[in-house]
Amino acid sequence: MNKGREVTIYDIAKELNLSASTVSRSLKGNNVIKKATRDKVTSCAERLGYRTNAFARNLRKQKTYTIGAIIPRLDSSFMSTCLAGMEEVANDKGYNLIISQSHESIKKEAENAKTMFDNRVDGVIVSLSVQDSDLSYFNQFKNKNVPIVFFDRIPSQPENVCVVVDNYNAAYNVAKHLIQQGSKRLVHLTIDSKSNVYVDRLEGFKQAAIDNNCDFKAFFMDEMNIDSGRKGAKQILAMDKLPDGIFVSNDMAAVGCMLELKDNGIEIPSQIAIVGFNNDAVSTIVSPQLSTVSYPGREAGILAAKSLIGFLEGEQDYAQNGKVVLNSELVVRKSSFRKIK
Repeated sequence: MNKGREVTIYDIAKELNLSASTVSRSLKGNNVIKKATRDKVTSCAERLGYRTNAFARNLRKQKTYTIGAIIPRLDSSFMSTCLAGMEEVANDKGYNLIISQSHESIKKEAENAKTMFDNRVDGVIVSLSVQDSDLSYFNQFKNKNVPIVFFDRIPSQPENVCVVVDNYNAAYNVAKHLIQQGSKRLVHLTIDSKSNVYVDRLEGFKQAAIDNNCDFKAFFMDEMNIDSGRKGAKQILAMDKLPDGIFVSNDMAAVGCMLELKDNGIEIPSQIAIVGFNNDAVSTIVSPQLSTVSYPGREAGILAAKSLIGFLEGEQDYAQNGKVVLNSELVVRKSSFRKIK
């Protein structure tokens, strides 16, 4: 046998003096073949270094058993939990998961979509970038009946299959909590974006302020991280009258905001109560510990992957599936708790 040449079922058949069909059935675990023969074939295949030709198998079935995931960023605790859920389901169902990140860029998101399409993924799971887009680059999948499931950041069109948390009610409940703790002047730090995540959180928080006759102001950042949280805090510190309750659209920015306020002598929560969103690990290691909204990221990833693979396996009708809305939970910690009811 030539060194470097791929071992075939015919090489195994010759080695064992069996037919190629017997070898093939044995490698597939077909019970028609005696167990002793199957074991002998498997042992020989391992000794010779035989590898299943998945490419040829997939070509016959017109499937790659690969699904793509396009997300904004990999360096996100929330996205990591989502991906863990997706990978768990994909591996259990015999699919490979290819992951790419848009870095919050429409251009990169479109490039990722094209790469996934060209690599013939069977389906795609997408969380959109924060930038506005007409999303026409996803039409290439729809035109070939390749299913797409959106999660977290989703398009506004109702015909899409989506997995999302109720951002509006989650933010409304944050405001109610701050008001119950004695806050009357509320501020929201967020991104100026048409993304459902930030629009719904802004609207929910604002409506609760209006319903309870509280002052309200929003500050818009370019992105949501520790540095932008510090910048937002500096804008807050420049206000004529400081707020006594702040809601930040994610935990990393909330931590940055809290650190900057503390550096400037603000006591938290007695002077300003703060709440974040996502329940990232950082929320428990900062002092005081950060109140936040727990978003079930792993559950979102599991549901998105199960839905997609359900479509691929014919277990669900893609045309009849709409939006799945997950429950969230307000986790109250010391950054917002004043024992006022």
